[in-house]
Amino acid sequence: MIYNKMSNIKKQLQGFSEGEYIDSSGKDSWCYNFYDWFCATTSLQNKAKKLFPKVKTFCNNMNIDTEKHFVFFKNNCPMHGRLYDDFRICDVKTGNVVFCVIPSKYVNDFENEAEIWGDMNTLNSGPKDFGTIWTGPTLRDFYKELLMPENKWAKDLLIKETIDE
Repeated sequence: MIYNKMSNIKKQLQGFSEGEYIDSSGKDSWCYNFYDWFCATTSLQNKAKKLFPKVKTFCNNMNIDTEKHFVFFKNNCPMHGRLYDDFRICDVKTGNVVFCVIPSKYVNDFENEAEIWGDMNTLNSGPKDFGTIWTGPTLRDFYKELLMPENKWAKDLLIKETIDE
Protein backbone atom coordinates (compact mmCIF):
# COMPACT_ATOMS: atom_id res chain seq x y z
CA MET A 1 0.00 0.00 0.00
CA ILE A 2 1.38 3.43 -0.92
CA TYR A 3 0.85 6.22 1.58
CA ASN A 4 0.64 9.93 0.87
CA LYS A 5 3.84 11.93 1.14
CA MET A 6 2.91 13.02 4.64
CA SER A 7 4.66 12.86 7.93
CA ASN A 8 3.63 10.34 10.54
CA ILE A 9 3.57 10.08 14.32
CA LYS A 10 6.90 8.25 14.36
CA LYS A 11 8.60 11.19 12.59
CA GLN A 12 6.65 13.72 14.65
CA LEU A 13 7.71 12.12 17.94
CA GLN A 14 11.30 11.82 16.73
CA GLY A 15 11.27 15.51 15.81
CA PHE A 16 9.81 16.41 19.20
CA SER A 17 12.59 14.49 20.97
CA GLU A 18 15.06 16.63 19.00
CA GLY A 19 13.28 19.91 19.81
CA GLU A 20 11.38 20.20 16.52
CA TYR A 21 7.64 20.42 15.95
CA ILE A 22 6.71 18.68 12.72
CA ASP A 23 3.27 19.00 11.17
CA SER A 24 1.45 16.39 9.10
CA SER A 25 3.19 17.54 5.91
CA GLY A 26 6.61 16.95 7.46
CA LYS A 27 7.46 20.64 7.77
CA ASP A 28 8.55 22.54 10.85
CA SER A 29 5.35 23.86 12.41
CA TRP A 30 5.48 27.51 13.44
CA CYS A 31 2.27 26.89 15.43
CA TYR A 32 3.65 23.77 17.17
CA ASN A 33 1.32 21.34 15.38
CA PHE A 34 -1.88 23.18 16.39
CA TYR A 35 -4.55 23.32 13.72
CA ASP A 36 -6.79 25.79 15.54
CA TRP A 37 -6.49 27.73 18.80
CA PHE A 38 -8.19 30.34 20.91
CA CYS A 39 -5.32 30.96 23.33
CA ALA A 40 -2.30 33.22 22.96
CA THR A 41 0.05 32.00 20.24
CA THR A 42 2.89 32.32 22.73
CA SER A 43 1.39 29.49 24.83
CA LEU A 44 1.25 26.92 22.00
CA GLN A 45 4.77 25.58 22.51
CA ASN A 46 4.15 24.77 26.18
CA LYS A 47 0.84 23.12 25.29
CA ALA A 48 2.57 21.00 22.61
CA LYS A 49 5.27 20.00 25.12
CA LYS A 50 2.52 18.59 27.35
CA LEU A 51 0.59 16.89 24.53
CA PHE A 52 3.39 15.05 22.69
CA PRO A 53 4.17 12.70 25.63
CA LYS A 54 0.43 11.96 25.93
CA VAL A 55 0.35 11.11 22.22
CA LYS A 56 3.25 8.70 22.68
CA THR A 57 1.60 7.00 25.66
CA PHE A 58 -1.75 6.74 23.86
CA CYS A 59 -0.15 5.23 20.74
CA ASN A 60 1.78 2.71 22.82
CA ASN A 61 -1.28 1.66 24.82
CA MET A 62 -3.56 1.45 21.78
CA ASN A 63 -1.06 -0.36 19.53
CA ILE A 64 -1.30 2.40 16.94
CA ASP A 65 1.02 1.96 13.98
CA THR A 66 2.88 5.26 14.21
CA GLU A 67 4.04 4.99 10.59
CA LYS A 68 0.46 4.88 9.28
CA HIS A 69 -0.95 7.74 11.35
CA PHE A 70 -0.19 11.40 12.02
CA VAL A 71 -1.28 13.69 14.84
CA PHE A 72 -2.35 17.28 15.18
CA PHE A 73 -3.50 19.42 18.11
CA LYS A 74 -6.50 21.64 18.66
CA ASN A 75 -7.21 24.18 21.37
CA ASN A 76 -10.97 24.28 21.95
CA CYS A 77 -13.23 27.06 23.21
CA PRO A 78 -16.47 25.57 24.57
CA MET A 79 -19.65 27.59 24.99
CA HIS A 80 -19.33 27.11 28.76
CA GLY A 81 -16.18 26.38 30.71
CA ARG A 82 -12.50 26.86 30.08
CA LEU A 83 -10.32 26.32 27.05
CA TYR A 84 -8.99 22.78 26.66
CA ASP A 85 -6.67 20.96 24.28
CA ASP A 86 -7.04 17.72 22.38
CA PHE A 87 -5.00 15.68 19.98
CA ARG A 88 -6.30 13.89 16.91
CA ILE A 89 -4.83 10.72 15.50
CA CYS A 90 -5.42 10.54 11.74
CA ASP A 91 -4.91 7.92 9.05
CA VAL A 92 -2.04 8.97 6.75
CA LYS A 93 -3.71 7.47 3.67
CA THR A 94 -7.19 8.98 4.05
CA GLY A 95 -6.61 11.87 6.42
CA ASN A 96 -9.61 10.68 8.46
CA VAL A 97 -9.55 11.25 12.20
CA VAL A 98 -9.37 7.86 13.91
CA PHE A 99 -9.26 9.12 17.51
CA CYS A 100 -9.82 12.46 19.18
CA VAL A 101 -8.33 12.41 22.67
CA ILE A 102 -9.10 15.05 25.28
CA PRO A 103 -6.61 14.48 28.12
CA SER A 104 -8.41 16.88 30.46
CA LYS A 105 -11.32 19.28 30.14
CA TYR A 106 -13.14 21.42 32.67
CA VAL A 107 -16.30 19.89 34.14
CA ASN A 108 -16.82 22.16 37.14
CA ASP A 109 -14.80 24.00 39.78
CA PHE A 110 -13.74 20.73 41.42
CA GLU A 111 -13.08 18.28 38.61
CA ASN A 112 -11.88 17.71 35.09
CA GLU A 113 -12.44 14.68 32.89
CA ALA A 114 -10.78 12.93 29.99
CA GLU A 115 -12.58 11.79 26.84
CA ILE A 116 -11.74 9.59 23.90
CA TRP A 117 -13.76 9.87 20.70
CA GLY A 118 -13.68 7.49 17.77
CA ASP A 119 -15.62 4.73 16.10
CA MET A 120 -15.34 1.33 17.79
CA ASN A 121 -16.77 -0.51 14.78
CA THR A 122 -14.85 0.96 11.89
CA LEU A 123 -11.71 2.59 13.26
CA ASN A 124 -9.69 2.15 10.08
CA SER A 125 -12.37 2.93 7.52
CA GLY A 126 -13.35 6.47 8.42
CA PRO A 127 -15.64 8.38 10.74
CA LYS A 128 -18.96 6.58 10.18
CA ASP A 129 -20.27 6.53 13.76
CA PHE A 130 -17.78 8.88 15.34
CA GLY A 131 -18.68 9.58 18.95
CA THR A 132 -17.61 9.30 22.56
CA ILE A 133 -16.19 5.86 23.30
CA TRP A 134 -14.84 6.55 26.79
CA THR A 135 -15.15 9.22 29.47
CA GLY A 136 -13.49 9.17 32.87
CA PRO A 137 -11.40 11.10 35.36
CA THR A 138 -8.00 10.64 33.64
CA LEU A 139 -6.38 8.85 30.72
CA ARG A 140 -4.51 6.78 33.29
CA ASP A 141 -7.90 5.33 34.32
CA PHE A 142 -8.58 4.45 30.69
CA TYR A 143 -5.26 2.62 30.38
CA LYS A 144 -6.04 0.65 33.55
CA GLU A 145 -9.40 -0.40 32.06
CA LEU A 146 -7.65 -1.57 28.88
CA LEU A 147 -5.66 -4.05 30.96
CA MET A 148 -8.68 -5.59 32.71
CA PRO A 149 -9.42 -8.96 31.07
CA GLU A 150 -13.17 -8.65 31.72
CA ASN A 151 -13.43 -5.50 29.59
CA LYS A 152 -14.13 -6.97 26.17
CA TRP A 153 -15.11 -3.51 24.89
CA ALA A 154 -11.57 -2.33 25.61
CA LYS A 155 -10.02 -5.16 23.60
CA ASP A 156 -12.36 -4.38 20.68
CA LEU A 157 -11.19 -0.78 20.78
CA LEU A 158 -7.56 -1.54 20.02
CA ILE A 159 -6.76 -0.70 16.43
CA LYS A 160 -6.83 -3.69 14.14
CA GLU A 161 -4.43 -3.61 11.26
CA THR A 162 -6.06 -3.45 7.85
CA ILE A 163 -4.96 -5.93 5.22
CA ASP A 164 -3.00 -4.28 2.45
CA GLU A 165 -4.45 -5.01 -0.96
